[in-house]
Amino acid sequence: MTDRPDPSIGVLCLDTAYPKIPGHIRNPATFDFPIVYQVVHGATPRRLITEADPTLLAPFIDAARKLESEGVAAITSACGFLVLFQQQLANAVHIPLYSSSLIQLPMVHRMLAPDRKVGLLVAAENSLTPRHLQAIGAESVPTCIAGMSTHPEFRDVILDGRRPDLNPDRLGQEVLAEVDRLAANNPDMGALVIECTDLVPYAHTIQSHLGIPVFDIVTLTDMVHHTLSRTPFHGSP
Repeated sequence: MTDRPDPSIGVLCLDTAYPKIPGHIRNPATFDFPIVYQVVHGATPRRLITEADPTLLAPFIDAARKLESEGVAAITSACGFLVLFQQQLANAVHIPLYSSSLIQLPMVHRMLAPDRKVGLLVAAENSLTPRHLQAIGAESVPTCIAGMSTHPEFRDVILDGRRPDLNPDRLGQEVLAEVDRLAANNPDMGALVIECTDLVPYAHTIQSHLGIPVFDIVTLTDMVHHTLSRTPFHGSP
């Protein structure tokens, strides 16, 4: 029997210049299967996150269709705030498209006891609106939210693009300070979903600090790829 080619996952990317460290969805070393990237030129973090610019939808649809034409098996994105356009983007192609790690939020909520919250670690807390959660049917999920927009390394390099020289250690310190604050203020947090793809490289350290399940775009992409590349179980007839 001829082995099937390993399915590739397409990634819709923002227009950014800073380095993407291992664990980021835009670092190919993060995955052990093929990834195809498509940058949407002019789609800056500020336009998508802070401004929720509706004129970005058309170029993102064009980019998704281009990835589909190149043969990817599913499509995701490198910014969780693209969840605002989840349905329109999914409608535009004929393969699975999951725009954000936030799409896991209803599932994570159902895994927890009713007295537990789902923590969200996002790029900008004030930019996450009810519209973003309604886009994935998560508006009634009990959440507690921490954002990174006030932290200088994250704000200057990632959110505002003032300089391209990311300091991973400094960003890691900012991330841990924020999640520790979130945990201290919310002892009933039962799991965490990382919205921002730039923070996923610190997922292991975050989990070590919090001691709870941590979900992100990489856990979701690994799952989707697995659904597209099933193999016989050991001992199967």
